[in-house]
Amino acid sequence: MKKTTKRKIVNFKKADKSKKGGLTAKGRAKYNKATGGNLQAPVTGKVKPGSKSANRRKSFCSRMKGMKKKLTGSKKANDPNSRINKALKRWKC
Repeated sequence: MKKTTKRKIVNFKKADKSKKGGLTAKGRAKYNKATGGNLQAPVTGKVKPGSKSANRRKSFCSRMKGMKKKLTGSKKANDPNSRINKALKRWKC
């Protein structure tokens, strides 16, 4: 039998969301406290190929590009001000 867990819903306020896409430190702390997760800050600087940070970036970019392709319409996918595009730009995807 498959065990399922109920997802906790976290309501983010404007102060918890970054204008550049993603969450602020306060927003990540709120999410981690509510869900017991371990959200970390985005990898935005230069990284050594094959390092932990480079692997995090690669994983995030491939996951988000797939979400962008499947879950957004053409209008949102091409809008530079959409949150998904801002996040991809911030992560340098």
